[in-house]
Amino acid sequence: MQSAACILVVDDHREIRELVSRALIKEGFRVSTAADGRTMRKVLADSRIDLILLDLMLPGEDGLSLCRRLRAESDIPIIMLTAKGDEVDRVIGLEMGADDYLPKPFGSRELIARIKAVLRRGRGHMDIEKSGQPRHYRFDRWVLDTGARELVRDDGVTVSLSSGEYDLLLALVERPHRVLSREQLLDLARGRAASVFDRSIDTQVSRLRKKIESDHTDPKIIKTVWGGGYMLTATVSGE
Repeated sequence: MQSAACILVVDDHREIRELVSRALIKEGFRVSTAADGRTMRKVLADSRIDLILLDLMLPGEDGLSLCRRLRAESDIPIIMLTAKGDEVDRVIGLEMGADDYLPKPFGSRELIARIKAVLRRGRGHMDIEKSGQPRHYRFDRWVLDTGARELVRDDGVTVSLSSGEYDLLLALVERPHRVLSREQLLDLARGRAASVFDRSIDTQVSRLRKKIESDHTDPKIIKTVWGGGYMLTATVSGE
């Protein structure tokens, strides 16, 4: 997997770009780099990128703004790099559509583990048909297409999902009417290697509700079980 993947490192510090690039190349990845949003967009226009390492603090347009713009235009996995210790910055990054975050300073082993975990989650759908799992999950007025990784409403409208939102929704529709704790959802949707704090699950659930619930302030499809976690209450059929 990783030998064919191309990682785009977006950071305004040349030393960090070089250190990260060397670690990724040693692991077998292909690497492109950018020091700001303008260069990042040029690389994306000219190259096939499989994952973006995006620094939060950039000159000009910052990482959060770029992340939001990227997520509106594509589903390329994004790992945010942040030097800030404030948890709020990380939550905002996930709300903008990032798939994971990594606080600076970080070690190359942890960086590689997180990249591999995100790429596995993003490409795992390629083996769905071989494994005999359903390609489509129907619930309420929605169809989750696991081949295309798309959520389609009953009127034919396709709703964009980030990688994290898709993984979480898939975990829920595969286990309807079961209470899943935040820890279980972290394992099922993000993988233990991601080591994401529990509040990221709450953030992803909130974003999903805004997309699939008729009234996200009074959710009927994804219910909160106080002290327990979350449960998909809709009837699900697979095909």
